[in-house]
Amino acid sequence: MNEDRIGVGLIGVGRHGMRYARHLVHDFPTASLRAVCRQHPEQGLDLPGASSVTVYKEPQSLIADPLVDVVLVVTPPIYSLDICRMAVLARKPLLIEKPLATTAADAQAMVVLAREAEVPLMTAQTLRFDHTIQQMKTLRHRIGRSERLDLISRIELKPTAPDHADGYGKRGAILEIGVHMLDLVRFLTGEEVSEVRCTMDILPSAGPEASASVDLTTRGGTVCRIDIARVAAGRVGRAVWSGSQGRLEADWGQRRLHCVDQAGTTDFDLPPAQTVLATLTAFLQAVNDETPMPITGEDGFRAVEIAEACYRSAQDAGAPVTLPILPSHSATM
Repeated sequence: MNEDRIGVGLIGVGRHGMRYARHLVHDFPTASLRAVCRQHPEQGLDLPGASSVTVYKEPQSLIADPLVDVVLVVTPPIYSLDICRMAVLARKPLLIEKPLATTAADAQAMVVLAREAEVPLMTAQTLRFDHTIQQMKTLRHRIGRSERLDLISRIELKPTAPDHADGYGKRGAILEIGVHMLDLVRFLTGEEVSEVRCTMDILPSAGPEASASVDLTTRGGTVCRIDIARVAAGRVGRAVWSGSQGRLEADWGQRRLHCVDQAGTTDFDLPPAQTVLATLTAFLQAVNDETPMPITGEDGFRAVEIAEACYRSAQDAGAPVTLPILPSHSATM
C-alpha cells in the first residue's frame, strides 16, 4: 500500500457513491480516497477535504493510477463486468455495489475472473450490516428449525435519469431493491434457494417492474414469501421468521425486533446503523489483513441468480424455476 494507507479509487459518485466518498474522506485514518471516476470530470468532486483527489473520466485511467490500491464500484450494474475485468487484470481488490451485475451470467463471469486471478472481490450487500438484521441472525438458534420466512420491502419512488433503467438491463424493483431480500434469505437461513415462483406488475420485456411477489423454497425446506414494491411514500422493511420452536418479527426501518420462543417473549430496540460505513470498514479490514471477504463475490452472484430466476418465472406466468439456473461446474467457487 502507499504511505501505509490504503489508496482507494471510487468509480461512480452519484447519490449513493457520494456516501462512500464522504466516509472515505472523513472516517478512515487507515485509508485515503485518491481518485474518483465520473462521466463529467469537469464537475470535480465537491466535497470538503477532497481537494487532492484526482478526477478521471474513464475507469481504466483510475484503475491504472499507481496511487490506487483498491477499487470501489458504485455505478449502474450494466458496467460492472467490464470494470471488474480491468481491475482484476490490474490485480486490485474490488468492492462492488449490489446488484453485482444485471444477469447471472455476468455475475458468474466476474466471480470466476476474480477467483482465477486470486483477486479479492466483495459484494456490497449493505443490509447485512443493519443491526436489526444482525440481531436476527444472532437469535436464529432460539426459533429452532427454520420453517417460514416472510419479507416485505417498500421503498419510495425517486427521480431518475431517462436512461436509468438501461443501467439495470431494463430490469426494475427485483434487481434494484429486491436483491437485498433475495440475499437475506441465504444470509439468515444459511440455505440455498432451490425453487422460485414470481409474478410482476410489468413483465421484463415490456419495461422495468415496480412491484413483485416472490415465493421461494430453500434446500433446507424453508418456505419464503417476499413482497417488493416501489411506492409513493412510506418506506417499509419487515420480516417474520418462524421456526419449529419460535418466531422472530423484525422491523429494520423502526429498528425493532420481537422474539417469541420457549423461554417467553423478548423485545429489542436496536441502535441505528451506518451500513455503508460498516461495509467499507469490513472490506478495508479484509484487504489490510489479507483475510477472506465477509460478503463474497459468490454471495453477490447467488442473489443475482435468484433474481434472474424470478424474471424467468414471471415471463412464464409464475411457473416454478429450479435453481441453479447456470451449469454447476462453472458456478463452483
